[in-house]
Amino acid sequence: MSTLKNKVQLIGHIGQAPEIISFENGKKLARLSIATNESYKNAAGEKVEDVQWHSLTAWGKKASFIEAYVTKGQEIAIEGKLVNRTYETKEGEKRYKTEIQINEINLFGRSVDGKKKKG
Repeated sequence: MSTLKNKVQLIGHIGQAPEIISFENGKKLARLSIATNESYKNAAGEKVEDVQWHSLTAWGKKASFIEAYVTKGQEIAIEGKLVNRTYETKEGEKRYKTEIQINEINLFGRSVDGKKKKG
């Protein structure tokens, strides 16, 4: 069991255009979300569609890659790790958020230049 790590792999579609934040020190952060779909039959034999939304972040070169190549509705595959963060609202309420920090990203389909892209 000592070889198990914090690792997440997902394939899904981008929900909205990625948000890119550029910092004064030149670093970039990309925030985006993907939807994963699952279908199953319930006890009555009816097909049920279940959509889960996942928040993703990427830093540095991955953020630049996302800025250049990732668009709303596109299907992607990611590998990353779960990251929990805490922040405070303007009203002083403490909030918690779980995100997936991207380590690797693959785009499905072809880009405008006809080449597959991998970041």
